[in-house]
Amino acid sequence: MDLNLQISSDALDLLSEVGFDPVYGARPLKRAIQQYIENPLAKAILAGKYLPEQIILVETKDRQIMFS
Repeated sequence: MDLNLQISSDALDLLSEVGFDPVYGARPLKRAIQQYIENPLAKAILAGKYLPEQIILVETKDRQIMFS
């Protein structure tokens, strides 16, 4: 579908906070990306919310990841 993501620095900061664990390495970060970005975005794409070649903005609001 040639979709593009633009992720705000606030969203990256939130992902790095929830995905940080010095004991387990990158595993918590990978899970955070799956939980907060990949899974909700996949559901929205399957629901037809985004059109081909659209730019999806990933931002935060009240410490929640939002797509627009």
